[in-house]
Amino acid sequence: MNTMAPRHSETPSNTAFYPAIEPYQAGTLSLDGIHTMYFEQSGNPAGMPVVFLHGGPGSGASPAHRQFFDPDFYRIVIFDQRGAGRSTPHGELRDNSTPQLVDDMETLRTHLGIDRWMVFGGSWGSTLALAYAEHHPQRTTALILRGIFLCRQSEIDWFLSGLKHIFPEAWRKFVGHLAGNSHARVADDEAGAILKAFHALLTNPDPAVHMPAARIWSMYEGSCSTLLPNETLVANFGSDRMALGLSRIEAHYFVNDIFLPRNFLLDNIGKIRHIPTTIVQGRYDMVCPIISADDLARAFPEADYHIIDDAGHSAFEPGVRAKLIETMEKLKARFR
Repeated sequence: MNTMAPRHSETPSNTAFYPAIEPYQAGTLSLDGIHTMYFEQSGNPAGMPVVFLHGGPGSGASPAHRQFFDPDFYRIVIFDQRGAGRSTPHGELRDNSTPQLVDDMETLRTHLGIDRWMVFGGSWGSTLALAYAEHHPQRTTALILRGIFLCRQSEIDWFLSGLKHIFPEAWRKFVGHLAGNSHARVADDEAGAILKAFHALLTNPDPAVHMPAARIWSMYEGSCSTLLPNETLVANFGSDRMALGLSRIEAHYFVNDIFLPRNFLLDNIGKIRHIPTTIVQGRYDMVCPIISADDLARAFPEADYHIIDDAGHSAFEPGVRAKLIETMEKLKARFR
């Protein structure tokens, strides 16, 4: 497939989530002397394997993520990345890097006896999906990418400072947490200074210091993730488990340039051009602006690129959700 021009979609199709299901297997897998991974399988044990990669890094997966896939056709593999969700220790930063997450996926794939699988990821999940496929193209049958995040410095700076131009109220609350905090002060709105100050708070061992910072960071991200305000989503981002894992691990990855060489993901596209790939991007995604999806699509013209013209960042936006499910339906026919 070659779609140099993106396809546009404003009105969601009638494609709705599949009904809620329970896993047929849930367990833990020891990764090293520190980390233990939570994983689960649902759907058809003999079906087409697909692995779901959650965002963040650090947010963790939820039961709703099973519902993007036809459980009669797909063998749905979901796991929580190091330090995230139900994996332990929660919020742990030691031995937590992108190459290790890629290796963890291979450990899980081997443990489950899967030869090849589709890789489905949004936001940070799109980052990890690209990194995994570029390291292990022979194990990747298809890529489904949403809300593209290439983790370049310009994208990190946008999240920390640029968003003030679109969400000034949320941003003021975000950086306002630093203004009166004796543990971390910032003299200006420069993204690097904001990151350094928050990183100091989030890695402080005292919960009275790191938890308020975690909630502020996480709810800032949640507040900017949808085209229209969504109080339920923001409240979920403010929960202790989500907030701590997301904020602490995001800051850790950001200060370490995601543990990959600069521009690694675009520079290695040549390794995955043969893999059927779909890119789904909300036009008004403010957390991961469309310029990154555009850069990826221009570097990877073989990919099928869809712009959802009435959507923001979240996978649960109606148009984004519908296009992702429609994509999985089309892949059924291709791989049946």
